[in-house]
Amino acid sequence: MAEPIEIGDIIASRKNHPCGGSRWTVLRTGADIKIRCETCGRVVLMDRETFLRQRKAVVGRDASLANKSGNMV
Repeated sequence: MAEPIEIGDIIASRKNHPCGGSRWTVLRTGADIKIRCETCGRVVLMDRETFLRQRKAVVGRDASLANKSGNMV
């Protein structure tokens, strides 16, 4: 079974973003996953299946986001 995705997770992607960054912070979970590029701040919304294919690994956790209640940011 795959590792669960939680708000505040910092993930590494398989392909770099056009800005050159490959680290993303998870902002929202559900049927769609909302992530923010750590390098340029761009926010992307993608379906869960695509997200699971494109992530490489969970590399850390943003404690300030992980402690917030609810999924909306």
